[in-house]
Amino acid sequence: MAKNNTADKITSDLLRSIRLNWSFKIWFAFLGAALLVCLGAYGLQLKNGMVVTGLGDYVSWGMYISNFVFFVATSLIGMLISAVLGLSGQKWAAPLTRIAEIIALAFAAVAGLVIVMDMGRPERLLNVFIHGRIQSPILWDVTVITIYMVISALFLYIPLIPDLKICSEKLDVPPFVKNIYKILSLNWAGTSEQKKLIEQSTRVIAIFIIPVALAIHTVTSWLFANTSRVGWDSTIFGPYFVTGAFVSGTAAVIIAMYFFRKNYKLEDYITEKHFDMIGKLLVLVSLVYLYFNLNEYMVAGYKMKEFEAILIRDLFSGNHAVLFWSVQLFGLVLPIILLLFKKMRKPLPMLVIGIMVLIGAWFKRFIIVVPTMEHPYLPIQNVPMNWKIYTPTLIETLVTIAPMIMVLLIITVLAKLVPIVPISETLEQLETTEENKK
Repeated sequence: MAKNNTADKITSDLLRSIRLNWSFKIWFAFLGAALLVCLGAYGLQLKNGMVVTGLGDYVSWGMYISNFVFFVATSLIGMLISAVLGLSGQKWAAPLTRIAEIIALAFAAVAGLVIVMDMGRPERLLNVFIHGRIQSPILWDVTVITIYMVISALFLYIPLIPDLKICSEKLDVPPFVKNIYKILSLNWAGTSEQKKLIEQSTRVIAIFIIPVALAIHTVTSWLFANTSRVGWDSTIFGPYFVTGAFVSGTAAVIIAMYFFRKNYKLEDYITEKHFDMIGKLLVLVSLVYLYFNLNEYMVAGYKMKEFEAILIRDLFSGNHAVLFWSVQLFGLVLPIILLLFKKMRKPLPMLVIGIMVLIGAWFKRFIIVVPTMEHPYLPIQNVPMNWKIYTPTLIETLVTIAPMIMVLLIITVLAKLVPIVPISETLEQLETTEENKK
């Protein structure tokens, strides 16, 4: 009886978040209003052209492409938490898998829209598919993003099937909503054959998503590395981008963990131990990323070719020095040092560190994109000053914020439709614990 009461409490606790309260309505209305303002700015860009942005002949990639690389990067977290940690048998990560998968799906779904915002003629996007060349990294970028988004959706949905059945039976919602949950649960009855099928399907997807996830950001890195420009002409860009993706994605999960735990009263399920473990994971991936950062500048600095020297001086002591050192110190070095102490791997300090890392990750992409474009091989002469120095406009900033709001909307809606912590896996762990006690 005690076991049944515990199981009922777990189910009740994890279904508590699926309700439309006033805080959700206010938050959703705020995001909706902010998105309308940003879409209005994009409407002005469509009407008047790219002249409303700070982009030009020299810096043709600015905040939009920085945003695109950031979104593609953060979407890789579903692969790291659910696939890599899942296949390696890290049971502690089980309550975090759905959070990671939702974040991955949201960022992957919006990443394609981000690249459209950089196009002066977005209606020509179909030409990528109609007239695309197989040797073009852009075609492969679009292809792998689409494949990764589909796989991420399956990776979220298939393990969710048992919980959808629980939702159809336990949630106090209108009958038509119950029927939707029931249909999506695919007649789940909890038989051993069904459990085996779910387990095998999840494992196959976990194995398949790893090379696809690595490909999605490796192909993105090729868009830079295959361009003969200072700062980009490097063979380390593939693994460099992938490890950076793990850093930003882990930071995003930490932030989501804190707010879901706080708002949905999930302290018993997302515990301090989970923050401690994911803090150690963030240290690991950050150390690898720090190595690639050192490699990126030490190799170029040692050779000190003429144009590389100009770019490095600009980053280290020139126009971009404050941003460059702020990103390195506050977005990477300081978080690594802080997370070495166990007291800093608690929920609130982890939230602050996660925000620092995520903001630093976005500006790191900005540093990769903009300074290189401001330093072409040929000198910029006889042009206005605003052509030499890239300065984003208000409209450009609002358009850049729009995808971030879309991601928050997707995460918010999905968190209100499905249990944020897997119920069936939690109940299975309870049964295993009870059997071990016997």
